[in-house]
Amino acid sequence: MRIRIVLLVAAVAGCFSLCAAGQHRVLLQGEDRLLVVEKDGSISWEMKWGGIHDIHRLENGHILVQDTMQKVSEIDPETRQVVWTYDAGHGNGNDGKKVEVHAFQPLPGDRLMIAESGPGRIIEIDRMGKVLKAVKLVLDAPDAHRDTRLARKLGNGHYLVCHEGDGKVREYDEAGAVVWDFAAPLFGKTPKPGHGPEAFGNAVFSAVRLENGNTLIGAGNGHALLEVSPDRQIVWELHQNDLPGITLAWVTTVEVLPNGNIVFGNCHAGPGQPLLIEIAPRSKQAIWQLDRHADFGNNVSNSVLLDAGATLR
Repeated sequence: MRIRIVLLVAAVAGCFSLCAAGQHRVLLQGEDRLLVVEKDGSISWEMKWGGIHDIHRLENGHILVQDTMQKVSEIDPETRQVVWTYDAGHGNGNDGKKVEVHAFQPLPGDRLMIAESGPGRIIEIDRMGKVLKAVKLVLDAPDAHRDTRLARKLGNGHYLVCHEGDGKVREYDEAGAVVWDFAAPLFGKTPKPGHGPEAFGNAVFSAVRLENGNTLIGAGNGHALLEVSPDRQIVWELHQNDLPGITLAWVTTVEVLPNGNIVFGNCHAGPGQPLLIEIAPRSKQAIWQLDRHADFGNNVSNSVLLDAGATLR
């Protein structure tokens, strides 16, 4: 059975005066469960699961997600059973090392890319767990919890990696050389610890390569979206208080829709603030938002849109 995944639109009270133009489908993780939310606000599927930092839906309808920040597991949603697991904490020379996995990506040919924080590398493995390729990462401040957040393999074979601890996005070629990077600015502000709206920093979470060659960055606790040109210039930006009535906190997953609108995660923002937001970038207008803090909690860091044509986070 192929699961059809949906994102909440106009039925839940309090957040849908903006929603007529945006109807989506989503799989997300709320508190201690994975769940599918339908357009009418109903939950059509759920199962118990712990915290995550990345999530994918495979072509066969299965869900690829983390388990305990060291394992990558494939779930059959029909049976709610784990049908495949790779343990990065013990695989391929990692025994005894501090290892965390915050990013992974299914690749053609039944391969899987995994970014290993701690060992500081990206590996591509087959379904038997054999390493088919390994790329060493550049790390200014190595930390098994903060070496990476989201990382993605691009169509040209390069890897676009968010280094949370370094406050940088780096693009690596197939041989592991850094061919582009961007240091997230602090915009003259003083860093403040924490995860909520009161915090501030340059802990980048996500990056998407756009069709125009620019890079769209979810700035984590920088409370921002930044579009950056190949020559490292910020050509478009959205900051914490740019959307009326909305306060941005930890900006996480980012997806671009066929019409150019952007859907992004607003994690740790607190009660009364949306967990997911769709904006029209030209007008910087919120088109749609999902406010289910009471149902899903304050830690919804990752989601997957399955609208036709939505591009990768």
